[in-house]
Amino acid sequence: MLVCRGNDTAKDKPEDPGSLKYFSFMDGQLENRVSVAPDGGYGFGPRHIEFHPTAPFVYVSRERENKLNAYRLSKEGLDPNVLFVKDTLAEPNNIRSRQLACTLHAHPNGRFLYLANRAFDTVKIDGRDVFPGGENNIAVFAIDQASGEPVPIQHEDVRGVYPRTFALDPSARMLVATDVEPKLMRDGASFKTIPANIATFRVGQDGKLTFANNYEIDTGGKLQFWSGMVGVG
Repeated sequence: MLVCRGNDTAKDKPEDPGSLKYFSFMDGQLENRVSVAPDGGYGFGPRHIEFHPTAPFVYVSRERENKLNAYRLSKEGLDPNVLFVKDTLAEPNNIRSRQLACTLHAHPNGRFLYLANRAFDTVKIDGRDVFPGGENNIAVFAIDQASGEPVPIQHEDVRGVYPRTFALDPSARMLVATDVEPKLMRDGASFKTIPANIATFRVGQDGKLTFANNYEIDTGGKLQFWSGMVGVG
């Protein structure tokens, strides 16, 4: 399955429509079986995809619209009819900076789904690039095992800006989120810098996250663009 995000309208170019492409593979050859592009793919920006570990459901984060879609898989392939569409943000009507839905991971038990929301654009204040605020969090969804419906149960702040990636440890008892870069923010009448960081959370039996530790990272002007987790020893 191929996720084709598309691009928003820019001042010098129209919107690039998005789509999901479902391929079969046989004898070394790919065949495009299904293309999901509602309304021609306009206003449809799929970014990341995750499969339910045991049930025939597929979850897709729509980056540009801050939505989560759920689809059904069958022996014939991907059903293009969406089952559910959910907001990823806690306050979808309170956009302060550019918001983008991002990575998503399913809990190994299939009962929960985790999705990163990121805000990162800045505005000019006194000649400085200042982050005006927004949702940088991990959205937690409980999954109905019969219907596949994702129901939001928590939005946990990541203590930084721009959580592009995160990971669950193999036992799914810990979640680690990585924030890309430092940002300048208002602090009363002055300003403060929020460092890039790595934040750790405990994963409860109810799927919810409890903040554990925050590790500030000096990125040296670079980006913590990718992160993951491996077992050692």
